[in-house]
Amino acid sequence: MLVSALAAFIHHLAAFAIAAALVVELVTLRGELTVERARRLVNVDAAYGIAAVTIIVVGIARVVWFEKGAGYYLHDAPFVAKMILFAAIGLLSIRPTITFLSWRSALAQNRVPALAADAQRRLRSIVHLELVLLVLVILCAALMAKGVGFFGG
Repeated sequence: MLVSALAAFIHHLAAFAIAAALVVELVTLRGELTVERARRLVNVDAAYGIAAVTIIVVGIARVVWFEKGAGYYLHDAPFVAKMILFAAIGLLSIRPTITFLSWRSALAQNRVPALAADAQRRLRSIVHLELVLLVLVILCAALMAKGVGFFGG
């Protein structure tokens, strides 16, 4: 029981870390890019990646060992939707991550990385979309908790 509660705690903590990282990325991408802002984006995106891996690993452990089992969750529409949405967020995050990682060389030389205004707007749009999808993930989690959408026998 305690291990299950700790797994749930870590899972939720990782989810909040993802939300926080996306908000920081969105705010940091506003305005002119500086060396400090670029470093913040690189670091926050790394924290985002760690949180995402944590939520996946702990989430799998919860489904397999600590909760109702994979058979239950695979018959739960909000769970399936939540997984699809989370995968979409992960796919969307590839572009910003690649961009931020490409800045390492410039940042090592204490230079502002090149980022055109239109590319910056696209990155902000991607992060906005990730946040919208994350809200839908939270909705699916609430529906799951209340048993809405379960279609198993």
